[in-house]
Amino acid sequence: KIDATLDNLLVQFGSEILKIVPGKVSTEVDARFSFDVEGSIEKALHIIELYKEMGIEKERVLIKLASTWEGIKAAHTLQSKHGINCNLTLMFSLPQAIAAAEAGAFLISPFVGRILDWYKANTKQEYSAENDPGVKSVQKIFNYYKKYGYKTIVMGASFRSLGEITELAGCDYLTIAPNLLEQLYNSEDKVPQKL
Repeated sequence: KIDATLDNLLVQFGSEILKIVPGKVSTEVDARFSFDVEGSIEKALHIIELYKEMGIEKERVLIKLASTWEGIKAAHTLQSKHGINCNLTLMFSLPQAIAAAEAGAFLISPFVGRILDWYKANTKQEYSAENDPGVKSVQKIFNYYKKYGYKTIVMGASFRSLGEITELAGCDYLTIAPNLLEQLYNSEDKVPQKL
């Protein structure tokens, strides 16, 4: 009962967002299904059905799945057999990104800031935006996709600073928190394309 209520609530939020935002909205499959291919697929199909009941076509929805092996396999099935676009999240490495692209994922969300957090905690070093391990990871993924012709969209996510964002100028998409978006808006610095 709680799961059904949560699913309905997420879809209601998503449908409200779609009233003001053109394009797509991501709705996440419960993390408890991160290692369950069939459970992820069933939950995704249920979410899409709830959107359909609200008059929203599946083309406006991205099903957000963890980039575990099982999540990537679920994304492959959802994309290839059901025409449901997937956003693979919890993305921390090039091998994950390659597996996601090979599976035909519509979009990936590599986590810039969380990679930086790990490096800072484990190396006790500080990093400039240019040397930020999270930035370097997304640059590698983006350049690999372009070099080998993958169509999967790279959407950098989980930013900690304006410098991380400007270092990834030119990435397919960036998802930016309101406070950083405001800093970017108020900045008078030029933002040259880096990718």
